[in-house]
Amino acid sequence: MSLLTGSANAVKYTLFGFNLIFLITGIILIAVGAGVGAVFNDYEDFLVGKFFSIPTFLIVIGSFIIVITFFGCWGALKENYCLILSFSIMLFIIFILELAAGISGYVLRNDAYNLIDTRLNQSMSSYSNTPVNGVTELWDIVQRNFDCCGINNATDWTDHLKDNQLPLSCCKIPYGTIGTFSCLANNNDPNRNHHLGCLSGFSNYIADHAVSLGAAGVVIAVIQFFGVIFACYIAREIKIRNGITGFI
Repeated sequence: MSLLTGSANAVKYTLFGFNLIFLITGIILIAVGAGVGAVFNDYEDFLVGKFFSIPTFLIVIGSFIIVITFFGCWGALKENYCLILSFSIMLFIIFILELAAGISGYVLRNDAYNLIDTRLNQSMSSYSNTPVNGVTELWDIVQRNFDCCGINNATDWTDHLKDNQLPLSCCKIPYGTIGTFSCLANNNDPNRNHHLGCLSGFSNYIADHAVSLGAAGVVIAVIQFFGVIFACYIAREIKIRNGITGFI
């Protein structure tokens, strides 16, 4: 038999419904963290560690949410004070962690331009075709995918490559070209395909994904805040009905 009044019973089943929502939010956090993390992994050589720590953090939080929904569901159905109290405390901790992750995502968006600028400058000197390394491959991928050349413009390569030459990923190779081909960091060279640097477009792309981390953390934290309120109310009602004194 239920120990709660009609209004408390309604909140109890609302809390049970919220637990199902929490389960979904946990899955969403894991999906967002894994998805953004996969994007960042594609550009690992151009990113610093903090770009990977926040997605991992969200995956851990999402996994923890899935686990603690057991306490909320079981406690709500059984009207168990200790379980609901434990659920409330853990949910509040999760709320704080999600809020921190969300804020970190927005901070990372603001820092993306400067962090990526530093990494791009550090990596240019590693560009080589004897042998081809991971940095070389990534520079070519970025320059092709983002229709760009160099950091701010093509002349950035003049300090790192000989004879004013450019990587072929900066060049417009004519159809039917056979054998060797080159283009120069010269505005008059018709074979130069890209005139804009990669820093702006690439950093905006990474920053947009960082925003998705921040938005996921903050929005889901707000949803869970209401869950904390519901859980605390239910725990209080059960405590009163059972005549429990003290904190536990």
